[in-house]
Amino acid sequence: MLFRGGTSKGVCLLADDLPADNQKRNQLILRMMGSPDHRQIDGIGGGSFTTSKVAIISKSKKKGVDVDYKFLQVGTDKAIIDDKPTCGNVLTAVGVFALENNLVVIKEGATTVRIFDINTKSKITQIIQTPNKVIQYKGDFSIAGVPGSASAIDMSFDDIAGGKTGHYLPTSNVIDVFNGIHATCVDVSMPTVFIKAQDLGCTGLEDVNELDSNKALIESLDSIRELASQKMGLGNSKGSVIPKIALISKPNVNGADINIRYFTPLSCHPAIAVSASFCLSVGCFIEGTLMHQMTKCKLSPNQNHEVSIQNPSGVTKVTINFPDDDIFHVKAYIKRTARIIFSGSIYA
Repeated sequence: MLFRGGTSKGVCLLADDLPADNQKRNQLILRMMGSPDHRQIDGIGGGSFTTSKVAIISKSKKKGVDVDYKFLQVGTDKAIIDDKPTCGNVLTAVGVFALENNLVVIKEGATTVRIFDINTKSKITQIIQTPNKVIQYKGDFSIAGVPGSASAIDMSFDDIAGGKTGHYLPTSNVIDVFNGIHATCVDVSMPTVFIKAQDLGCTGLEDVNELDSNKALIESLDSIRELASQKMGLGNSKGSVIPKIALISKPNVNGADINIRYFTPLSCHPAIAVSASFCLSVGCFIEGTLMHQMTKCKLSPNQNHEVSIQNPSGVTKVTINFPDDDIFHVKAYIKRTARIIFSGSIYA
């Protein structure tokens, strides 16, 4: 099934339909998506980072979990499949896919789907509207970066701190210096390196095309990303999409707390990844970080904190809750939407 999940588009597949051997599985998926080719003309990939994604889903054997979700980022012009990151946008479609394929029994009114993210070992709960035991796709909720509206899917996330590096501050510092540039490295849902836009000669309000065409900026970001990756304990960043990297600045729209330009990792995201929104939001509450310096967010245990993030597509709102004053126990909430685009057979 092909879904638009959040601000991404991805193919959802049943694990049982794929070869058990990872190499054979990856070869099949590359063929399916039409990679390597920047247009993905011979497959169903969309020719961009945000539309060349795959979710592999299976019924879970874990206690208290309905389905397991494995995310694969598929290269467009290169025959690369990376299973290190996750994608919170494609994740939006996982619960709906599970209902469509009878992996979870649909309930009257609303159905809860409990998901285990294999990539990050985090747990996600989705509440999907199912009046008369029918999945409700249409609705009046809209998200930045997606035209129109759809039915809201409520998502809550647990165990998202330190999923890849073991700590929410993977370098043990609130500020590091790479190539003379100050940076904050945070691992919450996705290891990400945050830099003040002005420190790299930007305002942070540039549009996506302007940033993507700035070769000097992209080279600087890539160099910093590699140094940060080593210090975060992630090893060589070449050939991997993690850690991600982002430019942050003060917003210029009313109601927003902070502004971001998020890279994936060498092109600017047209909106913002769900994982990046959590990473940035939690960072706003860690004293001394670059984002805390901008927002002055104050952590109050066991209270919901809403953070509004300006991005190229608008404003994305995230809710963060710290059950105690330990960042490790953070919980995150967001509303997203998903739409099924097609269901059928693919020939590869």
